[in-house]
Amino acid sequence: MALTDIWFLLIAVLWTGYFVLEGFDFGVGMLLRILGRDDTDRRVLINTIGPVWDGNEVWLLVAGGATFAAFPLWYSSLFSGFYLALLLVLVALILRGVAFEFRGKIDSPRWRNTWDWIMVFASAGPALLWGVAFGNIVHGVPLDAKHHFTGTFFTLLNPYALLGGLATLTLFAFHGAVFLTLKTTGEIRGRARSLSRVLGGAAIVFGGVFLGYTAIEHGGWSWLTSLIAALLLAAGVLFAAGDRDGLAFASTAGAIVAVTVTLFWSLYPNVLPSTSDPAFGLTTTNASSTHYTLQIMTWVAVAFTPIVLAYQAWTYWVFRKRLGRDSIPAGGGLPAGRR
Repeated sequence: MALTDIWFLLIAVLWTGYFVLEGFDFGVGMLLRILGRDDTDRRVLINTIGPVWDGNEVWLLVAGGATFAAFPLWYSSLFSGFYLALLLVLVALILRGVAFEFRGKIDSPRWRNTWDWIMVFASAGPALLWGVAFGNIVHGVPLDAKHHFTGTFFTLLNPYALLGGLATLTLFAFHGAVFLTLKTTGEIRGRARSLSRVLGGAAIVFGGVFLGYTAIEHGGWSWLTSLIAALLLAAGVLFAAGDRDGLAFASTAGAIVAVTVTLFWSLYPNVLPSTSDPAFGLTTTNASSTHYTLQIMTWVAVAFTPIVLAYQAWTYWVFRKRLGRDSIPAGGGLPAGRR
C-alpha cells in the first residue's frame, strides 16, 4: 500500500474518531434546553461532557493538520471553496467553547439562559454543516483545470448535501441522547431515553435516504456499509428502549463509524471530485505531498498516536461516573450587575 493510501486511511480514521466523540458532545449541546428543565438539570448535562469536550476537538485539529501536510492541494481547494461554511463552523466552535466557560461566571438566570441558547445553536450548527460539507466532498464540486473552486456558497446548498446535513444533525442528536442515558440518573435519564426513540427514528429516516442515495451513486461496498449503519441505528433504538445503555451507545457509535466509512469509501481514490470535468478533480495521487514528507509524518504518527490515545482513554476512565441532580453543588458566580 502506498503512503498516499495510508494517509488517506489515517485521515478517514481521524474524522471517524472526531464524529464519534464530538458527535455526542454536539448532541448533548443541542438537547440542553429540551432535556434540561431547570438550571440544575442543565448543569448536569453540561457536566457530562465538561471534562472531555475540548479533548474531543483535538481530533478535528489533527485531521485538519494531517490533511494540510499530506494532501496540501486538497486542503487549499477545500478551504478556499468552503471558506464561508468552514468559517461558520469555526465561529460556532469558538462560541461553544466560550459558553462552557462563561455560563457559570455570573449568578443570573438571564446570563445563563443566553449562554445556554448559544450552546444549543453552536452545537447544532456544526452538526448540520459537517454533513453538508462531506456531502459536497463526496458528490463533487465545480473545479477548474487549476483545481480552483468555481462555484459559490449556494452551490454547496444542493439537495444531496443538505440531506447529508440533516442526516448528521439527527444522528448526532440521537448519539447525544443515548450518551445521556449512559451518563445520568433519575428523571434526566428517563427523559433522554424517551427522546432517543424519536431521534433514532429521525436518524434512520434521514440517514437511510442519504446513505441509500450514496450507495446508488457509488455502488460497490457502499451498500454493505450503509446497511450496517442502518442496522446499528435500529439496534441503538431497541437497546435504549430496553435499558441497555452501554449497548445502545456502542450501536450509535458503530453507526457513525459505518456512515463515515461509507463516505470515505465512496470518495476513494478521489479526495475532491470535480463536477465540471472529472479530469480536474483531486485524487490521492495528484493532491499529495512528496514521498519524503509522508515518510516523516508516518514516523511521527507512529510515535505519538499511542500516547494521545492512552491519555484520552484515561480521561474517559477517570470521569466514567454517572451524574444526577445530587452531584451538582450550589450555584456560584458573581452576583448579577457586579463588575
